[in-house]
Amino acid sequence: MSSFFTRFKRLAGIDIRSEKYTYAKDPNFGYTAASRIPERWVKTTCGYCSVGCGMLLGVRDNQAVAARGNPDHPVNRGKLCPKGLSEHHILSSPGRAKQPLLRKNGILTRVSWDEALDTMVERFLDIQQRHGNESLGVVGTGQLLTEEFYTLGKLVQLGFRTRNHDGNTTLCMASAVSGYKLSFGSDGPPGSYADMESADLILLIGANIADNHPILCHRVDRGPGTKPRKLIVVDPRVTKTAMMADIHLAVKPRSDIALLNGIAHILIRESLIDRGYIDRHTKGFAELAEFVSTFTPEHVAMVTGLTEAQIIETALLYGRAKAAFIGWTMGVNHSTQGAVTVAAINNLALITGNIGRTGAAPFSITGQCNAMGTRESGFTSSLPGYRKFDNPQDREDLARIWNIPVDRIPTARGLAYPDIIEAAVQGKVKALWFIATNPAVSFPNYKLLEHALRSVEFLVVQDGFHPTPTSDFADLVLPAAIWGEKEGTYTNSERRISKANPAVPPPGDARPDFDIFLAIAEKLGVREELYPKWQTPHDAYQEWQRVSAGRMCDYSNFSWKQIDDANGLQWGGESLYRDGIFPTPDGRANLYTVPCEPFVEQPDAEYDFILNTGRTVEHWHTRTKTAEVELLNHMVPNAWLEINPIDASRLDLRPHDRVTVRSRRGAVVDLELRITGIVAPGQVFMPFHFAETNSNIVTLGAFDPISREPNFKQCAVRIERTSTRDRRRGAPIRA
Repeated sequence: MSSFFTRFKRLAGIDIRSEKYTYAKDPNFGYTAASRIPERWVKTTCGYCSVGCGMLLGVRDNQAVAARGNPDHPVNRGKLCPKGLSEHHILSSPGRAKQPLLRKNGILTRVSWDEALDTMVERFLDIQQRHGNESLGVVGTGQLLTEEFYTLGKLVQLGFRTRNHDGNTTLCMASAVSGYKLSFGSDGPPGSYADMESADLILLIGANIADNHPILCHRVDRGPGTKPRKLIVVDPRVTKTAMMADIHLAVKPRSDIALLNGIAHILIRESLIDRGYIDRHTKGFAELAEFVSTFTPEHVAMVTGLTEAQIIETALLYGRAKAAFIGWTMGVNHSTQGAVTVAAINNLALITGNIGRTGAAPFSITGQCNAMGTRESGFTSSLPGYRKFDNPQDREDLARIWNIPVDRIPTARGLAYPDIIEAAVQGKVKALWFIATNPAVSFPNYKLLEHALRSVEFLVVQDGFHPTPTSDFADLVLPAAIWGEKEGTYTNSERRISKANPAVPPPGDARPDFDIFLAIAEKLGVREELYPKWQTPHDAYQEWQRVSAGRMCDYSNFSWKQIDDANGLQWGGESLYRDGIFPTPDGRANLYTVPCEPFVEQPDAEYDFILNTGRTVEHWHTRTKTAEVELLNHMVPNAWLEINPIDASRLDLRPHDRVTVRSRRGAVVDLELRITGIVAPGQVFMPFHFAETNSNIVTLGAFDPISREPNFKQCAVRIERTSTRDRRRGAPIRA
């Protein structure tokens, strides 16, 4: 028995040398340390990815001591991934931000909240007075609750009067949003997770759900007792998800558009289209049919590296399915053609009538836990409630609800996230405010980002953790409460609104973001105007209900209690567009012709590899949270580089060699080499989570012209054995 407890304590991250425990039997966990048996369980929703898993957070002595899946939640049915199972550890991690810090004489110094917020407002207003309102740029995050992001949008756009407001979801989901708008006239994923279990065919494009959204893997289970269906995975890399597939299409990087056009070509050629649906509910078919006529199997095979047989089989399986589901994530979105690639995916659904029906949908699998909620309530790329800046009626409706003059509401969006950073480099944006995001690790082309952070006159970082690579640059750090310490709602990829509930108080002087926003509004003198009689996030939710009422993303029928009691409720039901009517001027969906263009930076003799980046299941984004969880960090403590055996042999490299990845922008030093057939010859892969070996030192600063999402996935690099000198130095090279 003692050896069992030793193993358990090590896995749980307990220091067995210094802790003394008595053991008791817990009904959920069996024998465990008595001090870790919860006295109560708090129902909540996971704060990591967009799957939106229901959780029970165990609390003892006012500390979070355990987490388990909520068996009654329809999304995860009691299951959690490694991050969710260990999420309670982040609440008491040593890296939490606990007091406001203001840089004085070059040193971040503890100050009161009053001094911190007085200074922030005074500096912002002074900069705006000297350089114009839009000299302030603000970047929020899909980690905020819907109520918080809605509150922030009003503060930035109506309080500080700057349009330069965006969210870090632009780095992951903007292309999906733009693609939906191109095809359907509005954002909003048309399907649901349940479609994955009802479909005859699941086609996943650039979506490694086994690592990125692991609980969704249960939805594609094809074991005994499940509906027979095929799984096709399109990905240059042999991911864990590709290993689950019936067919893996290992396309060349960024050739997915050619494949999609080729499938459309075969569907039309073989009459596997729904002419009735096309005629009633779409426009642009004749142009599309003519355009894809050149994407023959022979041509597509040459572009993608697939065989003609693979392309034809995929098209026939999709076209003959009674219900076909297409899902995608960052492999599609992270591209200079991300938005139109989404439109090309939507083309397939539209010409076959695979939309608005059970099991049939094009479906973007979102990144952050509340990326959907922030997209809906945002006041960033659109007005709250999927309203348009350039629509006078939309502005008048909001002005009436908010009781403000309509001319207070901007008629066009401001700069997107990448353009805010570029404007800071150019000296047009003089102050930056980052909220619960870590661009020093997540933003492409680190050299440009660092220039921006050092160029502005005043930089505020509001986060639950400090120090972070971004807060190290800050002039002011505001300590924020995080998941598990505050109340509100998240909306997941399938439009399901779920409740997030507080279980423990924030540490030190940290405050919920909602409270910080109201306090700033008070200092700015706009609290009563923008937030009349607001005291709690529930006040924000009730106003958001009025703002969303009658819109596609209608929250007006769902109270907090109803959401909590039902373990989440979906706006729009299981499927959107069941009637075939779309929110476009004529009610028809748009079919787009999408050319397949080469990616921006092609390999050459000097930089002869294509770099791909992505996630691993144990970590989350820039590891601001998961680096503080010993169990997860022990599993995957460092980044690595994957290379094909053919290339390793050519470069005379061996497994576990230390290598450097070098691009035209800089180099990532001292990565462990993994030699594997998971990546194709000429390609390499590394995870993007690690600040110590930051992949964005080498990535390219190229962006989708429509969505402004970065092209994280392809850039030209070369691989070198790390020199002894560079290994000793151990620091990234920023050339």
